Amino acid sequence: MPVITIIVIAVGLAMDAFAVSIVSGATFRELKIRHALRIALFFGGFQALMPLVGSLAGLTLKQYVASYDHWVAFILLAAVGAKMIYESFKIEPADRVHDPSNLLTLLVLSVATSIDALAIGVTLSLITSSIAAAAGIIGLVTFVLSYLGVAVGKKFGHFFEKKIEIAGGLVLIAIGVKILVEHLLF
Repeated sequence: MPVITIIVIAVGLAMDAFAVSIVSGATFRELKIRHALRIALFFGGFQALMPLVGSLAGLTLKQYVASYDHWVAFILLAAVGAKMIYESFKIEPADRVHDPSNLLTLLVLSVATSIDALAIGVTLSLITSSIAAAAGIIGLVTFVLSYLGVAVGKKFGHFFEKKIEIAGGLVLIAIGVKILVEHLLF
């Protein structure tokens, strides 16, 4: 799989973490670099770990789905993308307050934003042999975007949050379509 495709997948996956980082940045009265780094490390770390876990499941299933792996990849990417788009339209209560730098909160948010990466790990195990490199790229991209998200959130608040999740979902669906078309037509 070309590196550019993995980077595009990473950006798509990072959109949930980026959106949550924006919201997190907006909640800090006095944002310190350590807050942004902590959030970015958690989100990037979990985003890198989950594809590795998912790939273990995918490698186990690979021999059984090899003839239709492109359909599995398409369905998983389309489902994750559609879920991201759907969730972008959910209305969150305005009075909900949370401390995004709290360890328990970070763990919950990190797992919640990286569940999609677990499914992508299954997909990656079916279409590439360099899972560790892909997971590293996904984690790095998520780290950078999460760090930037905290800064953007401090500056602009909730203005971009929903649009970012929609864009991430559309990117993942487009990659699923690309994989399907490549396997069916070429």
